[in-house]
Amino acid sequence: NESNILMDCGINPGASDPLDAFPRLDMYIKNLEELDAVIISHAHLDHCGFLPVLFKYGYDGPVYCSEPTLNLMALLLADYIKVSSSESRLSIFDMRDLRDTIQHCIPLPYGSVTDISPDTKLILNNAGHILGSASVHLHFGEGVYNLVYTGDFKFEKTQLLDAAQYGFPRVETVIVESTYGSKEDIMPTRQEVERYFVNSINNSLTKGGKVLIPVPAVGRAQEIMLVLDSYLKSKELIECPVFIEGMITDATAIHIAFPDYLSSEIRSSIVERGINPFESEYFTIINKPDEREEALQQGPAIIMATSGMLEGGSSVKYLEAISEDERNKVLFVSYQISGTLGRRVLDGAKQISVIDDDGKIKIMDLKCEVDKVVGFSGHSDYNQIMKFIAKLRPKLKNVVVNHGERAKTLNVSSSIGRLFRLPSTAPASLETMRLV
Repeated sequence: NESNILMDCGINPGASDPLDAFPRLDMYIKNLEELDAVIISHAHLDHCGFLPVLFKYGYDGPVYCSEPTLNLMALLLADYIKVSSSESRLSIFDMRDLRDTIQHCIPLPYGSVTDISPDTKLILNNAGHILGSASVHLHFGEGVYNLVYTGDFKFEKTQLLDAAQYGFPRVETVIVESTYGSKEDIMPTRQEVERYFVNSINNSLTKGGKVLIPVPAVGRAQEIMLVLDSYLKSKELIECPVFIEGMITDATAIHIAFPDYLSSEIRSSIVERGINPFESEYFTIINKPDEREEALQQGPAIIMATSGMLEGGSSVKYLEAISEDERNKVLFVSYQISGTLGRRVLDGAKQISVIDDDGKIKIMDLKCEVDKVVGFSGHSDYNQIMKFIAKLRPKLKNVVVNHGERAKTLNVSSSIGRLFRLPSTAPASLETMRLV
């Protein structure tokens, strides 16, 4: 009864209606001074993109997050301002708001216990989603009640990160995500995913083609870098140069700075053996546009570039350059939202329009191959969600399902209730719940 705590404060970058784009904090918080603390689970904009707006309109309290999240959040929020400016859109916050936000952030290591209000203790644990992603463990009163908010989590080990932690001493209620909460969303094994990825690339390289991998800068890019380095060294992937351009470089530098948050194998490689797979001999960094010719003039090559959905960034420039050669390929490794250029390419468009350097519309024929790899997601699929709940089962009293399409939240909730005989709820947006 003594504390008001906000867990995550994001935006929906793809929404056109402001009521869908931004959180309705006005429904619950009449005055931002009422807030005791804000907790950010990870640095993706749908979880932290509205945070500077809180400070813009008067919040002056602490923001708790992991150490890598603070750094990635600063990078991505600054990029949001930059992209808004380049697209002549009004940003909902400016650099002054962002600086104010960062100054109020309190970075915490995984596993530390922190008093964040008179009756609440906080522990952050690895969530396996992206670097620094955390499940939020709240301990209320003198052990009266424990709540775990998973945030976005991956209950499977990847080359980049260890699987999400599940060993909580006590947890009465868990709030669990359901992004891939349909039974149709069950992913292939990571080994099968990597095998398909390598075979698809090899197929194009043997023809003398180039493979463009449009990729999000944080998380997915670093996972792909590790997979490429591993399979190039094992000779299972045909040897060729890998060119990397975009914000990937800055995001990767943050990964290198926090090896303790990476998978045990990568951490050991960097810290104990002094071998940094992110600085592979196969990788060439493209720092400015006039260096792209090196990637485009050579023979077979792999090109990693942002953005992952071909919405601006250098990936669009590379698409222009490779699109009309049938030997080349665009290989998607992340979800393509409806309405994006990436989605149109994936859906089989034969012609696409882009804005050239002079601001004019340019029509391009798309003759290159297009392929996608399913399974590199940083979210748990249906089976992994169920396995996670099963691990918590002896201690749980209640499950709340969120973060997914309505049909998926309802499916996960009903499955948990049926399989584990637990009270399980999928509240609608803006619905209020009482747990105790």
